[in-house]
Amino acid sequence: MFRLGRATVWFRTLSAECLDTSGRVPRRPTSAGKKKEILLHVHGEAKCGIAEIQMNRPHAKNALGKVFVDELYETLDILRYDENVRVVIIKSNVKGVFCAGADLKQRAQMTDSQAVHFVQRLRSLMDGVASLPMPTIAAIEGYALGGGLELALACDLRVAASSAKMGLIETTRGLFPGAGGSQRLPRCIGVGRAKELIFTGRQIDGQEAYSIGLVNHAVLENEEGDAAYQRALALAEEIVPRAPIAVKMSKVAINRGTEVDIASGMAIEGICYTLNIPTKDRQEGMAAFIEKRPPKFIGK
Repeated sequence: MFRLGRATVWFRTLSAECLDTSGRVPRRPTSAGKKKEILLHVHGEAKCGIAEIQMNRPHAKNALGKVFVDELYETLDILRYDENVRVVIIKSNVKGVFCAGADLKQRAQMTDSQAVHFVQRLRSLMDGVASLPMPTIAAIEGYALGGGLELALACDLRVAASSAKMGLIETTRGLFPGAGGSQRLPRCIGVGRAKELIFTGRQIDGQEAYSIGLVNHAVLENEEGDAAYQRALALAEEIVPRAPIAVKMSKVAINRGTEVDIASGMAIEGICYTLNIPTKDRQEGMAAFIEKRPPKFIGK
């Protein structure tokens, strides 16, 4: 254990997060005979290394209901230990909506203690998205409201159609963001802007979201209604050829480093860099540079 200023960094934790991809979590059983609300699609050889989490609950606009949440947990477990996946895209199969947020019809039937437990589960789910070892990209078409925007905020990168509508609207329902939104939004766009959006419950479009740094890219919607997905896919294809362990280490260094003071952050960077040094990919990168050829990274 190394104590770095106000941060405590564990070698074992970093190694487990970034390098332990030898195991594979078995697929857990889901509701037999029912249409799945979360689909997992892994691209073939042409786009090797890209997986998609597809939200598929049209009758409820991808609202975060119990089955939806259970299936998303299952999918995250599968992806977390798949060493062949280098980038994950989260998208909707429902036209005109990314995710409408919490399933308020189900929530209305819960007791206070059940509601608290379910929101804690949602918070843990968003943490699970954020802690995936590979980069994640949210492709936002249509509405991303409340928990839907919290899901997008848990991703590393966000791409939105300029016509998309986003907002943490919980205060308009007598609530406030409880699945990470009150913490991730200020870290994304700054405290002042985040307070304004949360206090007012205002919805903004993709273009305004881009102007305040909420999304990385805003694109004009196309006739097919998948412009954000197409831009997210192009971004994923740009990441896939890079050294997977180096990318994962970058994610850990950024995520952990931005939570602590700069001196501790520099120490975290040093640990991540040290863990990357002995990889075959680093040796391949150096050899490819000397031999003036494209590197072929294998994730080891």
